[in-house]
Amino acid sequence: MNGLTWFDTQVVQVRDLTPTVREFALQFPQAVTAAAGAHINVQVIVGNLPETRSYSIVDSHTNGQVIIAVKAVDVSRGGSQYMWSLKSGTRLRASEPVSLFEPSWTAPDVLLLAGGIGVTPLVSHARALVQRQRPVHMTYLVRNAQEQAYADTLRTLLGDALDIHVADTHPAPDLNALIGALPPDGQLAMCGPIGLMEAVRSIWAQQGRPSANLRYETFGASGHHPTQTFTVHVPRLGIDVSVGTGQTMLDALNAAGVTTLSNCRRGECGLCSVDIIAADGAIDHRDVFYSPAQQAEQHKMCTCVSRIAGGSVTIEPAWRGDPDWGRPEILQRKTS
Repeated sequence: MNGLTWFDTQVVQVRDLTPTVREFALQFPQAVTAAAGAHINVQVIVGNLPETRSYSIVDSHTNGQVIIAVKAVDVSRGGSQYMWSLKSGTRLRASEPVSLFEPSWTAPDVLLLAGGIGVTPLVSHARALVQRQRPVHMTYLVRNAQEQAYADTLRTLLGDALDIHVADTHPAPDLNALIGALPPDGQLAMCGPIGLMEAVRSIWAQQGRPSANLRYETFGASGHHPTQTFTVHVPRLGIDVSVGTGQTMLDALNAAGVTTLSNCRRGECGLCSVDIIAADGAIDHRDVFYSPAQQAEQHKMCTCVSRIAGGSVTIEPAWRGDPDWGRPEILQRKTS
């Protein structure tokens, strides 16, 4: 994101919360303000090149210390692997907190719904709502008993208002009933795998609830298909771009000179969207910008998170002006 203030921070503590979730305490050089649900952007090194990743803030302190947690992902773009390599004392470039996911302070009831590592922003939601004495309850879904990150913290905050579902020992919760139990103007805040989020969005719409009362955050990490290499054809520019498993379509296009605008890089704002001309392979929509109906039309895709499950996709970039725009080698040749 442009316009952010960046700081040189230091990792002051590292601890494992579960076999796959590691917590990092970052010391900023000054106090920073972090609203409930805020995140920071951090600079990671992937393939010897700097890239940016976003991580939810679990907690922050007046002395400038910010707590985040990172899940180890076997098939990722390299961000989690870099973060897991950090030790106490390591310097890390990080942005000021960004607040895009605050809860409602006036809703008659708030349901927090977390899936896996999606619990991280909702810990701060729970803490803030309890401090303000607002009605709140939480459903937390985990794969197994070993993956209950922050369960003790949440039990202390919420008591009986916390319901943890362990997938290998408990049946999945009835999402329709959970949502149906909310008052008409109740709010739901969720973060988790794309399948869970799509199911909730569908039920929310079926129940005719106001879209403004459904709040969610995603960092575009999960999809319906395994991450695979695929090819992007850009016929107007006469180029083909290979997208590896460790990079996004957006980054691959930009590296090839097909400049594509972007902002959130989490599949939420839609700025990086391109038109789909044809696809050879399943389109794995990992965004939450387009509705399920729009995704099913397969007319557009968000290049920051969405992919092809093998094969290729033919696109028309958003730019409609100079056909050579975005290709520096051509622009230089034409102006020399």
